[in-house]
Amino acid sequence: MNNTIDKKRVFSGIQPSGQLTIANYLGALKNFVQLQKAGTECVYCVVDLHAITVWQEPNELRNAIRHAAACFIASGINVEKSILFNQSLVSAHAELAWIFNCVARMGWLNRMTQFKEKAGSNRENSSVGLFAYPTLMASDILLYHATHVPVGDDQKQHLELTRDIAIKFNNDFGVEFFPVIEPIIEGNATRIMSLRDGTKKMSKSDRSDLSRINLTDDKDLIAKKIRKAKTDQYPLPGSSEELENRPEAKNLVNIYSALAETPTETVLNQFEGKMFSDFKPRLAELAVEKISPITSEANKLMSDGVELDKILENGAERARKIADPIIRKTYEIVGLKTKS
Repeated sequence: MNNTIDKKRVFSGIQPSGQLTIANYLGALKNFVQLQKAGTECVYCVVDLHAITVWQEPNELRNAIRHAAACFIASGINVEKSILFNQSLVSAHAELAWIFNCVARMGWLNRMTQFKEKAGSNRENSSVGLFAYPTLMASDILLYHATHVPVGDDQKQHLELTRDIAIKFNNDFGVEFFPVIEPIIEGNATRIMSLRDGTKKMSKSDRSDLSRINLTDDKDLIAKKIRKAKTDQYPLPGSSEELENRPEAKNLVNIYSALAETPTETVLNQFEGKMFSDFKPRLAELAVEKISPITSEANKLMSDGVELDKILENGAERARKIADPIIRKTYEIVGLKTKS
């Protein structure tokens, strides 16, 4: 067994498609920083190969890659302690994805609900890349022999597929090479919903900019979006059970809870009986306090694209030192020739 399996290693990534949002921060970046602080070995990736499963304007994509990297750093990722790079700089991601395409079964991919949601009624015109997205995700993780992956509820099925691929590869070739990974799912913010529809996930691609808080929004815009967020006419209850059939109310309370790093029940105890006319200004104040410094720092970093590119290249060099021996060993196991 490769000795990289014997230690805990976290891998996770974010797509650079559109501007990152408060959902990316609360559901991912904030947790990434906590893992780094805990001393965990972390490999963080801007997954640009995933982004092109749907068409991207090339210059916008290049800018989005830099912006995602800037948001990682502005949120607290230390590029000396953690590895930060963009996926396309490490060719082994694509190489391992092809091998996993030959391990995964069509039936497994046909069951992926995210493909059905993204393809919709236009399934036949979707790219092969969109269909095979989960095998690339598996290669991202297993290329580093990651043992744990921070993941939102919507990605749990893809993580289960990654486990299936690792198990089948090991069984097919009679080895114990790829680890069977474990998810890290925690907090109230694993699934932040739209500010305009509490039944839908907050999305970078939603047509309405009022549906999300971008990590590029200034203080005034953050406050405006929270003021305009959809709610109901009832006061806030005293327990989370009473929020279950009030999706917009539940979403705003969860956002407050995640930003304040306090349990939902504590938030409800504080605001029980209050109307949203009282709650929203407090939420806006908290969001501005937590998000605007990230926005300012990310904008500062974005002013020097050359330096951001250098950071990503340095991260890719460190990533390749882990990935190259693993892809070479994978080729050997499968029976393929590799470069010496």
